[in-house]
Amino acid sequence: MISMKNITKSFGSNKVLKDVSITINNGEICALIGENGAGKSTLMNILGGVYQMDSGEIFIDGEKVEFTTPADSLNSGIAFIHQELNLINDLPIFENMFLGRELIGKRGRLDLEKMMEETEAIFKEMNLDLDPKTMVRDLDASYKQIVEICRAIMMDASIIIMDEPTTSLTEPEIKRVFQMMKTLKEHGVGIIFISHKLNEVMEICERYMVLRDGKLVAEGQVEDVTTDDLARFMVGYNVRTDRLTRDKKIGDEILRVENLTHSHAFRDISLSVRKGEILGLTGLLGDGRSELFQSIFGADEVLSGRIFLAGQEVKIQSTEQALELGIGYVPRNRKENGIIKDMNIIENASIVTWPLFANKGVIDQNKQLGLFENQKQKLGIKLQRITDNINTLSGGNQQKVVLAKWLPANPKILILDNPTQGVDVGAKEEIYDIILKLAEDGMAVVVLSSEAQEIIRLCDRALVMYHGEIQGEVSGSTMTEHDIMKLATGGILDAS
Repeated sequence: MISMKNITKSFGSNKVLKDVSITINNGEICALIGENGAGKSTLMNILGGVYQMDSGEIFIDGEKVEFTTPADSLNSGIAFIHQELNLINDLPIFENMFLGRELIGKRGRLDLEKMMEETEAIFKEMNLDLDPKTMVRDLDASYKQIVEICRAIMMDASIIIMDEPTTSLTEPEIKRVFQMMKTLKEHGVGIIFISHKLNEVMEICERYMVLRDGKLVAEGQVEDVTTDDLARFMVGYNVRTDRLTRDKKIGDEILRVENLTHSHAFRDISLSVRKGEILGLTGLLGDGRSELFQSIFGADEVLSGRIFLAGQEVKIQSTEQALELGIGYVPRNRKENGIIKDMNIIENASIVTWPLFANKGVIDQNKQLGLFENQKQKLGIKLQRITDNINTLSGGNQQKVVLAKWLPANPKILILDNPTQGVDVGAKEEIYDIILKLAEDGMAVVVLSSEAQEIIRLCDRALVMYHGEIQGEVSGSTMTEHDIMKLATGGILDAS
């Protein structure tokens, strides 16, 4: 058992943790939840030896310990699997398993055979059918997570901290990781599960701990609460779960595609979206929705079909042309495709619209600042300094910055691919309000999402894709999780 007692931590004048006490037992899966900035990562970084606490105590099985480095924590049986996985794509699995602690054989050479044998033994113990010689780049995201978990087990971890492990995973991949977590639990390993996905907390965890503003505000058994309860603990008020409404003024058709076909991702797609409308697209793994709208945005080619904007046929051959025609696109996977990690906040927020305030290649910084300040107020972006690195912001505020770089371009249609991926429940509601306001102001909005509840709450109607084709449309009384899942798995809705 690990016990953290009366932990406090400040960064300068900002008190991040205020007298927090938690316990984690071997053989249990315990959720640690809270909004971005609540102190979750700081608390776990103290347990992982990355940060040192200002005051407080840590006990393992009743014995007081001190962690001054990550190695101290790891040597005590605590493994921290971060959201950005520490794997090298160009190495095979077994070499990744031994990174930093390679086995050396005779004559000082790597004992590759021994490393493969030990990797195979761990996989066998965990009931995994994986070839240790497989290159990491050939694994899907869930198996990369599983390799990280197995590496932690190989280092005799009795407690594993998993930070947002399902953020970039599809539904089948999530199930695979959850099965692995259940296997770990059966082997007596304790897991601290950090997540914003409350439905996953309800599914996989036994116990929960909630941080808000640096304090532990609630804890207990998951079976005794609902997702609404957990959301209320996180933000301090009741979070809306009902269908969202707005002043609808659906106007003329903005986008229409006819019989659009890709080399492999989608075929014979026809759809339209109108001014002021929020159109949803959803489905399961491999449904082709992202590739479809990447093609409409000029980031990929199509074999055949036609695209119309405001009734005029267009041939979009580049993203620059799409932007000029009034199409905006916020991609999925913010960390890889939405932000540029080496740039600061204002640079990330204005990169799309640099031509609007550049003269002969020189940026008018006053105009750039004025546009960003306007978006900052509209979107409610919370930050310290505009020149801080984008990574200093919470996930929700990063996503708002990604939106901020598109809105000054005044697109006629805005495509949002998984717009609330990796943001907490409070920030998610704020982003929903922003989307509703954009539609109210006459923008056509397309929301691509794997979350049926998001589609149901936000969209006027939704198209459900299955294996690269539109399987059906839902709206009104058919806008239910049951009907969406039926279509997403190849079924057909009853005519009634």
